[in-house]
Amino acid sequence: MDKLIEGIGSKMDKVLAVVAEDMATIRVGGANPKMVESVEISAYGGQRMRLMEVASISAPDPNQIVISPWDKSVIKDIEKGIIEANLGFMPNVSGEVIRIVVPPLTEERRRDFVKLVGQKLESGRVMLRGVRQEGREEIEKLEEEAGVSEDDVKRLYEELDKLTGEYNDRLEQMAQEKEAEVMRV
Repeated sequence: MDKLIEGIGSKMDKVLAVVAEDMATIRVGGANPKMVESVEISAYGGQRMRLMEVASISAPDPNQIVISPWDKSVIKDIEKGIIEANLGFMPNVSGEVIRIVVPPLTEERRRDFVKLVGQKLESGRVMLRGVRQEGREEIEKLEEEAGVSEDDVKRLYEELDKLTGEYNDRLEQMAQEKEAEVMRV
């Protein structure tokens, strides 16, 4: 029965990892390769690929991202993909690299990003509730099995609720840290 709670905990860990990765894409000031690495491009005859799969991405200074494709024939595809991703950046092709100038954030833009953090937090909560619901269903199946006492079932429900609360708190902490990071000038 403890394995049940451990399994639910590992699923909740995965939810936190997804939310953390999602929040990492939110811009917090200077240029960061994570801002563009998951942009999808259509290359090699329409094949969908993420930018990090076709190029090296760096941020040599706080105002610039440099993308160096491994295959120079996809430069136009990368440029088009960045424009279509609607990130608010205009890529500049200079020779065999693409440069993106990242303007400093305005106060209004920072507030928009804080709202986005809130949306990502809420989607994380929804995912946690889904995992919690799966756990409740598994506990309900245990109720029907012979040899499982009411006390065991009650303890499992309590552990599940406690675990869900802990993960919700961790999500909340993650969002608060990201908001503070976004609002820091």
